Amino acid sequence: MSKILVSYFSASGVTKKVAQKLARVAGADLFEIVPKDIYTPADLDWTNSRSRSSLEMKDKNCRPAISNKIANLKDYDTIFVGFPIWWYREPSIIDTFMEMYDFSNKRIIPFATSGSSGMGQSAYNLQALAKEAKVANGKRLSSSTSEEELKEWIKGIL
Repeated sequence: MSKILVSYFSASGVTKKVAQKLARVAGADLFEIVPKDIYTPADLDWTNSRSRSSLEMKDKNCRPAISNKIANLKDYDTIFVGFPIWWYREPSIIDTFMEMYDFSNKRIIPFATSGSSGMGQSAYNLQALAKEAKVANGKRLSSSTSEEELKEWIKGIL
């Protein structure tokens, strides 16, 4: 059986709750992607075009620093990558994460939390950043996604 990692970035706690539930259901290890500079509520104000998150998402080359690392990525065959949807795509910090590691021969399964927005081009973007990995289309999950729904999803993709 392959070893599974659920990695995630959560700005408000929603993605964290879903990631914890997913790791429990999948029997996976859990890794939180922690920004070097934690996002404040003002940073996350998407209605302010000068907020940190707005500026990061306008710059496709932005790579916010991450304060922690996975010591043993080589031990995992399947890596779930979770994030909130920002501007119809993954946050720039996920791009940083994808560029930090060699995902060759790994299976990457993105999942995102959003009230209504879909995954957009997230899977395509992750594949472009991890060319030697096999990136699945992924799934948008809500904060109310049940363990039973996660079990069904996992059964269909693993």
